[in-house]
Amino acid sequence: MNSESVMKKTKKFYISIVLNVIEGIISGCNFTVLYYLIKSLIKKNFTSKLVINMSILLAVIFIIRLVIYSIAYTGGHIGGAQITRNIRLFLGNKIKKIPLNKFTKSKTGEYINAVTSDVSNYENILTHRLGDIIKNISLLSMLIIFTSIIYLPAGMISLIAALIMIPALWISTKFVKRYGTEKNMIMSENVSNIVEYITGIQTFRAYGLGGTKNKTVTKSMEAYSDISYKYETKIIPVGSIESIIVGMCIPAIVIIGYQALEYANLDSANLIIIIMLPLLICKLATAIFIDFTSYKNMMVSRKAIEKVANEDEELESDNEFIPKSYDINFENICFSYDNDEQVLENISFIAENQKLTAIVGDSGSGKSTILNLIAKYYKPQSGNIKIGDISINNIDASKVLNDISIVDQDAFLFNDTVKKNILYARGTATEEEVIEALREANCNEFVRNMENGYDTFVGENGNKLSGGERQRLSIARAVLKDSPIVLLDEATASLDIENELAVKNAIVNLLKSKKTVIMIAHTLSIIENADKIIVVSDGKVVEQGRHKDLIKNQGKYYNMWLAEQQLSTINI
Repeated sequence: MNSESVMKKTKKFYISIVLNVIEGIISGCNFTVLYYLIKSLIKKNFTSKLVINMSILLAVIFIIRLVIYSIAYTGGHIGGAQITRNIRLFLGNKIKKIPLNKFTKSKTGEYINAVTSDVSNYENILTHRLGDIIKNISLLSMLIIFTSIIYLPAGMISLIAALIMIPALWISTKFVKRYGTEKNMIMSENVSNIVEYITGIQTFRAYGLGGTKNKTVTKSMEAYSDISYKYETKIIPVGSIESIIVGMCIPAIVIIGYQALEYANLDSANLIIIIMLPLLICKLATAIFIDFTSYKNMMVSRKAIEKVANEDEELESDNEFIPKSYDINFENICFSYDNDEQVLENISFIAENQKLTAIVGDSGSGKSTILNLIAKYYKPQSGNIKIGDISINNIDASKVLNDISIVDQDAFLFNDTVKKNILYARGTATEEEVIEALREANCNEFVRNMENGYDTFVGENGNKLSGGERQRLSIARAVLKDSPIVLLDEATASLDIENELAVKNAIVNLLKSKKTVIMIAHTLSIIENADKIIVVSDGKVVEQGRHKDLIKNQGKYYNMWLAEQQLSTINI
């Protein structure tokens, strides 16, 4: 499904549009009946029988309109909702295919805006605005034709008044295109800043940057307020001038109507009706201008949706990924998050099958980036990554990730129960397997002490748990998935001593099974017995080997080891 097909209107929606046209035309029939009644009254033919017959006719017209309107309204809402449902599902599927390097701060706001307010705005077009515009144009056309039949000069004035809308709508469309697009961009930036503010609210408050003191959020809100004001100041005068000019048709028709009456070219009944109709014609013209301007404004939302829908996707391939072993081979890998700053430069190493490979180095040296490349979160600019002699460069990320379990430094948990959070790793697992995974990850004790045990909700991103508890549940997921490759990204960082010990024990249990494990560690003592230690500095591999060999070399690893030993002897 592509962006064009997902926005394709349904048959029910088109039927709704046709019915809106019919309902608008039938609405004009009311004036025909009223015209006949006025004419009868003036000509002294106004009888009770006539009143009853005309009342019945008006009731029939009303019932027909009500039925048509109900079908059109319901069909429009259902048809529009079906389209936006498909759009939401499409965008949900699309976003998971967009490369992760696209998710910068500005893009995040753009994506959130597209799948929330932009889709809602577009739904408003489909379910309300478009139907109202079509109906009002149909009724306006009917009234102009009716006025022209009664008295052509009055009909021509009404037509001119209606045609004045065209340049007004053209001008408003120009303003909408310019300021509406800018408003949408500023709103996306505002959403990004608000998401960042809410996510980091604890830190902001800790440094006294909450509320209006947060200049980034305040400025983005002021920018949104300013562009909204500017947008209104450009559009409102156009609509006001258009309403004034169109409104001039009323006195113009009154004047020519009176003159026609004087010269016996028009009778009293016709004069009354052609004076009444311009009042409604002006009202309809104003309504059409407002609705059409809103329609064009909301079409900016459609363009925003299409922009996300047409984002480049990660390339899919039919290549199979069935490696015979799970050694990981980096061959001259170069990578940068943007073109200006190189993160990894000619990285080469081999993480042997079913062995523990540790990666150490300074903060920002590229350790986590290496794991991200193995998981295919990102793609290298050059070089080759192999798993079991199969290059993963042209393999779907989903196929590679099927064989990888990941434990990040910041464990992410869903706002769900403990049990369901673990089952995300393997939905077909039995309850016994879940319990065993929790036991292996040292979770059973604290989970059993919870109010509802395994069915306890952990809160948004596990906010009801401590950092160590969240991390152990993340390890339990990795245990349950039972993948041949395990990636551990500083899983014991930022924990207190008690939780760090519990997490380390959980990791030891995880490492007992034969798996290819790559671990990033901030504490060197935990990886002293690793099969291979890779030392990274400034995006390059500067050393690799076993602990004792690296100590003998007295290079960077040796200096890091000495620094850690000295740190452990410092008393505060």
